[in-house]
Amino acid sequence: MPEARAYAAASATAPMAAAAIPRREPTDRDVQIEILYCGVCHSDLHQVRDEWHEFAPTVYPCVPGHEIVGRVVRVGQAVRKFKAGDLAAVGCMVDSCRTCSSCQKGLEQYCLSAPTFTYNSPDKHLERVTYGGYSESIVVDEAFTLRVSERANLAATAPLLCAGITTYSPLRHWRVGPGQKVGIVGLGGLGHMGVKFARAFGAHVVLFTTSPAKIEDGRRLGAHEVVVSRDAAAMQKQAGSFDFILDCVSAEHDLNAYLRLLRLDGTLCLVGAPQKPLPVAAFNLIIPRRSFAGSGIGGIAETQDMLDFCAQHGISSDVEVIPIQKINEAYERLLRSDVRYRFTIDMASLRAG
Repeated sequence: MPEARAYAAASATAPMAAAAIPRREPTDRDVQIEILYCGVCHSDLHQVRDEWHEFAPTVYPCVPGHEIVGRVVRVGQAVRKFKAGDLAAVGCMVDSCRTCSSCQKGLEQYCLSAPTFTYNSPDKHLERVTYGGYSESIVVDEAFTLRVSERANLAATAPLLCAGITTYSPLRHWRVGPGQKVGIVGLGGLGHMGVKFARAFGAHVVLFTTSPAKIEDGRRLGAHEVVVSRDAAAMQKQAGSFDFILDCVSAEHDLNAYLRLLRLDGTLCLVGAPQKPLPVAAFNLIIPRRSFAGSGIGGIAETQDMLDFCAQHGISSDVEVIPIQKINEAYERLLRSDVRYRFTIDMASLRAG
């Protein structure tokens, strides 16, 4: 079985370090990709440190990475969408049951048997878990491989495979567009993409941030207004005026403060993943008929739509490119929110040793 160079965590307390991992030979329907760039998602950190143990316990060694962009080096004989030399991408999933009602609707992320995630998920080809994009190559079924424009900035495209689709999908599902007032809560890896998409869809965009230092950046990214959420008077001025609010915050925060900003039939959608349950006051939903919802990534077809939309409109993530050797430092900086707004690993650094 061929091996690939990678970076892996050996335990919840071990730093990321160089490792060799097995990769399967491509089957007739597989695409083998040389990974050029891999985004760093906060969920990588959660998974590596086994912070989601009750939901998805980590199996070690763990090779994270589900924001993958690379170049096709080999395809199986039945592959029709790709040929060697094409750019390709892989997001959060590499398979699903493909037969359940969710999969039949193109909603593989909600597969009733659970999708096969790009890492730390049972691998039906090999008797182990899947290994992700902090590696030099990956082999993925054509059906879960995505096309990338040759005009794209590849380093800035990588985070679209998670941060991009996680914000694009709910904005599309709730039909955000012209004539609507839309709030984005939190200006981080998710939030900065939420601002860009909501603005591109034609909505009036209001960014909520706890940091006055992010006001200027929020406007640069496309927000029409920026509200510092710690300012009670500023929050009160926005009460009852929003059609839709996308909450991108993964830390503990007050959901009720944002529910009160919704108008009749408005929706607050959570895409951040706080570690602990957050209280919701019943009357903030009952009066005036507000909805509290959640959303996870997107299906394969919708992810391709998102990549195509971004290529057409010149949308990408704001990134800081790092070598793989700085991944442990990057994780510590993530904990301090010390990145504007996403890290991307240049995987040439892995091949260079």
